[in-house]
Amino acid sequence: MASEGNPVCRKCRREGVKLYLKGDKCYSRKCAIERRAYPPGQHGQGRPGKLSDYGVQLREKQKMRRIYGVRERQFRNYITEAVRRQGVTGDILLQLLELRLDNTVYRLGLAASRAQARQFVCHGHILVNSKRVNIASYQVRADEAIEVAEGARKIAPLVAAVEGSRGVPAWLQFDANQMKGTIVSAPIRDEIDTDVQESLIVEFYSR
Repeated sequence: MASEGNPVCRKCRREGVKLYLKGDKCYSRKCAIERRAYPPGQHGQGRPGKLSDYGVQLREKQKMRRIYGVRERQFRNYITEAVRRQGVTGDILLQLLELRLDNTVYRLGLAASRAQARQFVCHGHILVNSKRVNIASYQVRADEAIEVAEGARKIAPLVAAVEGSRGVPAWLQFDANQMKGTIVSAPIRDEIDTDVQESLIVEFYSR
């Protein structure tokens, strides 16, 4: 996941919602949102000001960027591609982000977080159709198979992620014994549980 040099939990507190960037910690009492449900910084506990329409759109855009771990230029490229394709731009944007290889590895339960999934991909532990792919932004397609390389199947964090998996979405199939998953189809909006208002993001870039 792209690093911005800030502590991960501060990002969740800044957006005011759980972004699930720290794996199991996000589901525990140690989650920063549970302990300090206010923005970071010395003025975080002050009276919140009312956001303008631009501010609301900006916050939603930043939230989506942080969830998927992409930088601004890369995110703009996804927006451009979503606009170019036929269909609802916001739905296509989410679909493009969901079909990133690092996100798909995370959705399959092969990693506790998208950051960890990106690390597994970049270290060459993930195969796509039996070929090693180390590009986190690689766009997977329907019927492609994603599996863990034979030599990486005993890596402790990877084994722990599979054992602690909370299930996979309907657009994926996964065999835990083989550590192998398949893309059933491109996800539709109802199959994506990312808590964002993508229409606000499209409006932000349409100004």
